[in-house]
Amino acid sequence: MAIGAFDSGITGSLLSDPETAALFQDEAVIRAMLDVEGALALAEADAGLLTQSSADRIASVCRTVTIAPADLAEGTARDGVPVPVFVAELRKAVGPDHASFVHWGATSQDIHDTGLVLRLRQAIDLHEQALWTIAGKLADLADSHRATPIAARTRMQQATPTSFGLKAAVWLSSILRNIERLKSVRAGLLLLSFGGASGNLSALGAHATAVEAHLAERLSLAVSPAPWHAVRDGYLDYANWLALVTGTLGKIGNDLILLAQSEVAEIGLGSGGGSSTMPNKVNPVGPEVLVTLARNTIGLLANMHQSALHEHERGGASWMLEWLNLPQLAVATGAALAHANAVFDALTVNTERMRANIEASNGLLLAEAASFELAAHLPRPEAQALVKSACKTALESGRHLFDVLLEATDAPVDWEALKNPARHMGQSDAFITIVLESCQALRSD
Repeated sequence: MAIGAFDSGITGSLLSDPETAALFQDEAVIRAMLDVEGALALAEADAGLLTQSSADRIASVCRTVTIAPADLAEGTARDGVPVPVFVAELRKAVGPDHASFVHWGATSQDIHDTGLVLRLRQAIDLHEQALWTIAGKLADLADSHRATPIAARTRMQQATPTSFGLKAAVWLSSILRNIERLKSVRAGLLLLSFGGASGNLSALGAHATAVEAHLAERLSLAVSPAPWHAVRDGYLDYANWLALVTGTLGKIGNDLILLAQSEVAEIGLGSGGGSSTMPNKVNPVGPEVLVTLARNTIGLLANMHQSALHEHERGGASWMLEWLNLPQLAVATGAALAHANAVFDALTVNTERMRANIEASNGLLLAEAASFELAAHLPRPEAQALVKSACKTALESGRHLFDVLLEATDAPVDWEALKNPARHMGQSDAFITIVLESCQALRSD
């Protein structure tokens, strides 16, 4: 029985991402902890703390043993963490000659947190690759529609003409900033968690720092300046990043929903989603999921920040809170990225409808341009007042604004040429170039 929408047999295919979700399955959790324990034994042999034969035996068993999630359930319920019973099962598999050296000098949180970091590293790689795929599609969209006029909308109202290519470039710029943030996120997150019982590695004595260095090297993780058992800013930065990514995609999804409305129809979303009763419906399911997942991650992020409140050298309640929220954040992000890529694969752009929607305003979208054009011949306040009055007349009469202005003033303005919306896209082309160049530069780093 599914408890949540992410793992439901019905809604999971809509709201989850199998590749990301696999990193949080019980089997993946156990495998990551085995990887840490095996590397720990070898690192302790590197440092001269364990014999090579003991380390090799432990590492070999860690590579091949299967520990079932069910074997850890009772112990986890008792201890509040799966590691103690996991270590007991591992010692059984290692055998009596070397069992006492399993988990030497480590604490439960070292194994659990480092195992999670190993899995999150894979999640970050997956999500970065998906972001780059989206970036490529948006870059193509921005470049191919540099000169495509579209009505900009501010506060849900038509504003002035802009370039659809610029709209796509703005979406792309946000994607690129999320990719740029990953350098900082990785630096703060991909750290070995290794402090022992109270965070000072006392059980390892003089070998402590050498074991730590060898373990970090074997796992390809960085060494933290101090143990981070109770200081969780690395996880929180990562959670923030996940919320930023889904928020970026949710904003794009919202724009796509509005552009695809029947009355607007400036883009198409492929086959879309059907209705149980209305055969005419093509619902914007993909973009709707982007908005839903963005809103959901905002709530999860608030819960994640509650986990910052650990007590002294280790807290239990805040630690468990991470287990509830961080996997959902990561899986939601993976799902959002998959939906976004699918949406852009199916996206069609209706340039004729974009132009028609501009023309339907009867020149009202060009009121700002008219004011500035007239300001070259009249005092600006007078020009603005004249255009405002003409706008009212155009609305009431259904005539084109520039035809009204032609009658209202003898200023030497070429009103016919000014009707072309392509003349009013400002620095769209330059902005698009800047974003595309920054995309290329970031990809080359």
